[in-house]
Amino acid sequence: MLYSFDNKRPTIGKESYVSDTALVIGDVRIGNNCYIGHGAILRGDYGTIEVGDGTAIEEGVVVHAPPEGMCSIGKKVTVGHGAIIHSKSIGDMSVIGMGAVLSVRAELGERSVAGEGAVVKADQKIPDGKVAVGNPARVVREVSSKDTDFWDFGKQFYIDLARKYLAIGMHRVD
Repeated sequence: MLYSFDNKRPTIGKESYVSDTALVIGDVRIGNNCYIGHGAILRGDYGTIEVGDGTAIEEGVVVHAPPEGMCSIGKKVTVGHGAIIHSKSIGDMSVIGMGAVLSVRAELGERSVAGEGAVVKADQKIPDGKVAVGNPARVVREVSSKDTDFWDFGKQFYIDLARKYLAIGMHRVD
């Protein structure tokens, strides 16, 4: 469901799917070919959220921008189920694992990973091409070509899933 708030309204790009059970509120700008899953909450009520083309915000994710600030999520990013995103920026082609937390003003570089359950602390920066895990998150290795190949498959999967939802829709079963 899309909601305007404080004279700001969400914008949705071409061929992007937003679940009827997702809440997209205020100044949220979703690019083309995105997937916004069931139960996701994107709160652009007192800040701005930008979601780049081809990005998947999976089920149960919460995204919130800081007051008067920006939460920028790059192109072809995968945000795993149940993650909490309150960060400043997430670089293109990055992956956020299920249940991870990116706290206020945190930054995740391009082609980087915050592993499942990782907690990237307020103001913490994870450089490009690194895998960070744990609480607090710490860099443990470089992203490998095997990682990238696997994630490329997953990113295309969600682009295709968004198209399928748009084409055939969901049908309630009573």
